[in-house]
Amino acid sequence: MPMSLDQRIEQTEGICGGKPRVAGHRITVQDIVVWHERMGWSVDEIASEYDLSLADVYAALAYYFSNRARIDRSIEESRAFVEEMKEEMSSTGTERLGEERG
Repeated sequence: MPMSLDQRIEQTEGICGGKPRVAGHRITVQDIVVWHERMGWSVDEIASEYDLSLADVYAALAYYFSNRARIDRSIEESRAFVEEMKEEMSSTGTERLGEERG
């Protein structure tokens, strides 16, 4: 019996930070959205690159469009975290460089 859309997306505390993901994979809905919406990858490209079915990718996108505000907020939080870490690493590296020269 084929899986329904709601069976293709799961959330499990402790796996992928509890984010919704493709069932049986560690690929989050957020990952698929970024690849498709922001990087311009086709559904076929995502499916073949990550060994997913087309139905898995479409289910992730359908889930996104049903939960867009929450997932967009999560994407923004992830982006902000990366920027914060880059700044922290940069300032730590600059401090170390000053110590080595001094």
